[in-house]
Amino acid sequence: MKNQHIYKERRERFFAELGDSAAIIPAAVSVTHHADCEYPFRQNSDFWYLTGFDEPDAVALFLPYRPKGERYVLFVLPKESAVEVWTGFRWGTYGAVNHFDADVAYSLGELSEKLLEYLEGSESIAFRIGKHPKIEHIVLNVWSELLDRSSRGGKVPIGLKSPCPALHQLRLRKDAWEIQRMKEAARISCKSHEIARRTTRPGMNEREIQAVLEKSFLEEGARGPAYGSIVAGGHNACILHYTANNDLLKDQELLLIDAGCSLDDYYNGDITRTFPINGKFTAEQKAIYEIVLAAQESAINSVLPGQNTEVVHLTAVKVLVEGLIDLGLLKGSPDSLIEQGLYRHLYMHRTGHWLGLDVHDVGAYRLGEYPIPLEPGMILTVEPGIYISDLLSVPEGQPSIEERWKGIGIRIEDDVLVTKTVPEVLTVDALKSIKDMER
Repeated sequence: MKNQHIYKERRERFFAELGDSAAIIPAAVSVTHHADCEYPFRQNSDFWYLTGFDEPDAVALFLPYRPKGERYVLFVLPKESAVEVWTGFRWGTYGAVNHFDADVAYSLGELSEKLLEYLEGSESIAFRIGKHPKIEHIVLNVWSELLDRSSRGGKVPIGLKSPCPALHQLRLRKDAWEIQRMKEAARISCKSHEIARRTTRPGMNEREIQAVLEKSFLEEGARGPAYGSIVAGGHNACILHYTANNDLLKDQELLLIDAGCSLDDYYNGDITRTFPINGKFTAEQKAIYEIVLAAQESAINSVLPGQNTEVVHLTAVKVLVEGLIDLGLLKGSPDSLIEQGLYRHLYMHRTGHWLGLDVHDVGAYRLGEYPIPLEPGMILTVEPGIYISDLLSVPEGQPSIEERWKGIGIRIEDDVLVTKTVPEVLTVDALKSIKDMER
């Protein structure tokens, strides 16, 4: 298959992290939706990152202590015409070796027997406990048998650890090929947001806009939405993960769209835009929008090598709080309000997250008390917002909220690449100025 050299390079980096340990990374399994119907298959991101193999129920072994030609082993579902006529093509063991560069491949039914052989000589086993119940009991039984053999000599794994810390550190820093794929996800997501905004009119249903957006994803070659698209008009925008998407779009209200596409190789976009449904902000909406946009632009400018996500968040919070004080929605000194969290009834989430194969991508934000420094190749979202409703109580001593502000929910989100110099906004083609949001 194409791009197999990319997965091979990743495996070599992973081998270096493993030392003399064996890693067992299972694929995702098919999940029942109802009766005998299944959800569309979505591969486990760790498994995909190292293999590029997009079938369920497979298991990959990574064995750096074995001789060359035995270090990357795949266990896959066998070729079965009677099954494939129902569920589609399978690569089988031949395809796993000849199209996906496995050193050796076996049918999944041979896992228990072969695992016993392949784990001998390893120092420890890297396997994620609690996530793969179909495989976990096999791994633990094999390990137990190996421990029983230890008294008879030979090197057997004496510890069990998670592969996630090492693997997720690799995934956190995107290489040039990954960055290009992220740019393609951003391009499709931006184009779709622009189409959805231009389509929106009072009297439409949120679901109609969702359909326009996701149709564009598919037409542009994406697999589909990266997550449940949020299309939230009026008060619904104050519900952070609103996905009902079945309400009327009303005149003089705002529409918040939080959506992005996922490519065939699972790289994702994640964009939020908020705009007036009738094409014209009210005075109150415009005032809040200006604050959120200023906070986002300041936060994006702080996405620099050596900084960290805590700096990005606090940069946004400071601008938000100062703006809300100016409007009379908060009172007190900005530093005191931030320290006590007295703004959180109006802004209750963090300002961003890592982005990659997962929408909320893997990788630590802190090591103990120390935030992880930003490095070139990292990609994160920057997404401040303000949400004004009665859902959360106003803290004691803070101003009560006048009705004219209620129902305004605004978030602006972009995908940002850390470079050696200035931040690169991958989603710049999704417009966001007040001038561009109005018509």
